[in-house]
Amino acid sequence: MKATTSWIVIAVGAAVSGIGYTLLPSNFGAGVLGFGLAHVVLGALDLLRPSVRQ
Repeated sequence: MKATTSWIVIAVGAAVSGIGYTLLPSNFGAGVLGFGLAHVVLGALDLLRPSVRQ
């Protein structure tokens, strides 16, 4: 289930980055683009993190 959540975070981050890219000439667009890219990076890092089984 963890991998599914990571892929969802990456997909949402890609969608937000696309929206931010369309608004790019403004400062708001740059902020939205950065927010989306941060989600993509954090989702990818979550995929690489080892899982702990109990």
